[in-house]
Amino acid sequence: MTAGPTATLGVLGGGQLGRMFVHAAQTLGFRTAVLDPDPDSPAGRVSHLHLQAAYTDEAALAEMARVCDAVTTEFENVPAQTLRWLGAHRPVAPSADAVATCQHRALEKAHFTACGVPCVPYVPLASAADLAGVSEELFPAILKTSTLGYDGKGQVRVAHRAELAAAWASLGQVPCLLEKRVALAAELSVVVARDAAGQVVHLPVQQNLHRDGILAVTVVPAPDVPAKVAAQAVQRASAVAESLGYVGVLCVEFFLLEDGTLLANEMAPRPHNSGHYSIDACDLSQFDLQVRAMAGLPLVMPRQHSAAVMLNLLGDLWWAADSATPATPPWSDVLALPGMHLHLYGKTEPRRGRKMGHVTVTAATPDQARAVALQAAALLGLPPF
Repeated sequence: MTAGPTATLGVLGGGQLGRMFVHAAQTLGFRTAVLDPDPDSPAGRVSHLHLQAAYTDEAALAEMARVCDAVTTEFENVPAQTLRWLGAHRPVAPSADAVATCQHRALEKAHFTACGVPCVPYVPLASAADLAGVSEELFPAILKTSTLGYDGKGQVRVAHRAELAAAWASLGQVPCLLEKRVALAAELSVVVARDAAGQVVHLPVQQNLHRDGILAVTVVPAPDVPAKVAAQAVQRASAVAESLGYVGVLCVEFFLLEDGTLLANEMAPRPHNSGHYSIDACDLSQFDLQVRAMAGLPLVMPRQHSAAVMLNLLGDLWWAADSATPATPPWSDVLALPGMHLHLYGKTEPRRGRKMGHVTVTAATPDQARAVALQAAALLGLPPF
């Protein structure tokens, strides 16, 4: 496939990841099509075509297959059978099988193990009998639903065995994973892109800070990561993509333990919140790589030209503690800071916990980027990091 006005790239999902993908595709001259049931979806509002329908709507899927030359997804909870049906008619990247692996935590962990990537100790739970057989060595732990969990949803901390049955009941007694809680030195992520010929490129290793299970801050270069560990993270993320026969952008998240051990946590079959800084700090963003991989265009190793700190902006910023109506954050004050890049996602309702946008601070040095990002955090009422 070549870039230009005659080719159309489709994306399942109309959120902010779809919106940024659409922008990247349009920069190269592609037409775009978005399938999303929300009539006011951020991606649908900027795409050439928005098919407002469910991801299982047969007529809408047939139309996507008719108008698109290739299709991708912006989130992992699109039904795998939808991707499988589209894949029988058009190139789909990533494949239904790859997405299905990422959709199920037990399959995901098993895949890490199968390709030689160590992960956090865990045990799958599907019945009351499974709960009784859990080793004491796994506690304290985190109980996670096997499917449909993200941004801290579907997770409960379990300090000891006596809390396990109640925690499982609170999650609806659905299949879960119990993961051992480990002492962290840092949380890392690696965004890789792989094309159909097997070529793999990657963004720099990213260091992340989460609050309440939601990504809050990403810093690149990763300040607390030795070069040997960074190389290990890239190698392991690339091995995961290779073992999946993956085509597209994949993010693998890691835990760096206090003793230097690197463990895989989870993966996302799409661009990732922690890679958003690449739009402003690299010569190729994660969305540029997504477009190139699915369209069969050359993959070139991205170069980071500026140190960067990314701050996630949740809907909470619009709401004072005692306010009954939302108020606009002080964007003018934030934009007056040097190296500031504000990205708002076009969502009209700023709900608490909802991802509304992000800011990326770029600078010549990591210290300069951090100093300005701390100023921005103070202006926005965000905690320091």
